[in-house]
Amino acid sequence: MAQQRIKLYQGSVSDCSYLDGKQAINIYADPHHPHPRAVYNQLIKRGFRRSGEYVYRPGCNDCNACVPVRIVAEHFTPRRTDKRNLKTNHDLSVDYTPAKYTDDYFDLYKRYLDARHPGGGMDEPEPEDFERFLLNPWGETLFVEVRHEGNLVGVAVTDATTDGLSAVYTFFDPAYHDRGLGKYCILQQIELCRVMSLPYLYLGYWVDGCRKMQYKTDFQPQEHFNGVGWAQQQAASKVQPTSDTKNETPSINDSDSGDATTTPA
Repeated sequence: MAQQRIKLYQGSVSDCSYLDGKQAINIYADPHHPHPRAVYNQLIKRGFRRSGEYVYRPGCNDCNACVPVRIVAEHFTPRRTDKRNLKTNHDLSVDYTPAKYTDDYFDLYKRYLDARHPGGGMDEPEPEDFERFLLNPWGETLFVEVRHEGNLVGVAVTDATTDGLSAVYTFFDPAYHDRGLGKYCILQQIELCRVMSLPYLYLGYWVDGCRKMQYKTDFQPQEHFNGVGWAQQQAASKVQPTSDTKNETPSINDSDSGDATTTPA
């Protein structure tokens, strides 16, 4: 489909979820556009994300700390810690299913939020919160199911786009907190990219200075969006342009994959 003409809207100001003392503003793509899936496929390449049915990016006036990140799946090389993670979790099974609401998913989601984010505004969710945040009426969203001895212990929510997967959120059984299931789910999504011949896994925003976002830089090679195009991020923190940078045009908070932005500002 041809490039879409897209209206953008500015949200209201709220406290920043990533950096203390900062305020945040999001920019939203027109939610009434007749081709929302095409809008998403176009804007994710320019640093936008999805939360529920909304496609957004940070648009703060005096801060550009939120940096869009994507892993180059084809060239990803697991580190020693990644191999240990896979070995530790060798007894887990993984399956892929279209995203939907079930009582089992919601029970796991609720237990995860109540244990990991007590008092943070996302705990004590209702089924409508689950559907509004994670499901998508117009896109192709998958649940990466992780099971141990047949029991559901983790779910990674991921969107399929034209050039990659986008890690939306991950939640898991708090009793398995020492298994590194957040990292495990990222590794499974990288592998799914390879199986589907998709070049990238989008990880949302990396925020320098935000401890819970630092894990995102562990997966290499990766590219960062600089406002004009994507550039490869080297281990020495020097940014080098990639071959597709010149073809680009200008244009949520959990350490277990993806970003948490549940409600449009």
